[in-house]
Amino acid sequence: MSILKEKVILVTGASRGIGATIARKLAVAGARVIVNYAGSQQAAERLVSEIEQQGGEAMAVQADVSKADQVRDLFDAGIARYGKIDVLVNNAGIMVTKRIQDTTDEDFTRQFETNVRGTFNTLREAATRLQDNGSIINFSTSVNRLMLPTYGTYVATKAAVEQLTRVFSKEVGHRGINVNSVSPGPTNTELFTKGKPQEVMDRLASLSAFNRIGEPEDIAQIVLFLASDEAKWISAQNIGVNGGMA
Repeated sequence: MSILKEKVILVTGASRGIGATIARKLAVAGARVIVNYAGSQQAAERLVSEIEQQGGEAMAVQADVSKADQVRDLFDAGIARYGKIDVLVNNAGIMVTKRIQDTTDEDFTRQFETNVRGTFNTLREAATRLQDNGSIINFSTSVNRLMLPTYGTYVATKAAVEQLTRVFSKEVGHRGINVNSVSPGPTNTELFTKGKPQEVMDRLASLSAFNRIGEPEDIAQIVLFLASDEAKWISAQNIGVNGGMA
């Protein structure tokens, strides 16, 4: 399958978890992938090596998306290597689960800096540097549709991402760029499942229509579609990818 042939795609937070699965999926579909990472250099380089061994093209670039100058450098590096960037996938994010009364200033700031400012920084750069007729896929969360204690600050950041998505779609639509967000539910990644007892995982699984939590491949498949030309008439939408959880 080569529905993304000739496309250059930047995936933030791509060294592990859902981001890494997305990068692999896009590369198999023919894209040249820019694997962004914040601190996991070895994991990012392993992923690039894996993609290349399978006949794909990829490069790893370190950048903290909450820093505007590093985001500019990230775009610079991708364009210097491949000549353009067609698609931006804003996967990078962090989650701290605490009751609002227990959330520290540091907890609040860290989440807003990465989840909101990070998305803002990449969108601002993409406004002038993403190719015409490109695509942008931001990451929100299906927890926005629930009222789960301890997720207050996290869902506030993702609600902001959804609004940035809607407004930005109108600002860049004249260039043929479509902008959407996806909202995964609980997903089977090491970062999500670590430290959670089996009874918690069973309860989360029971929230879906299929009595399981999501797999990274479930999310990557939707991102693949949204990055393709087949999805160009879809814009300003938030798509739940949660097995009917919400």
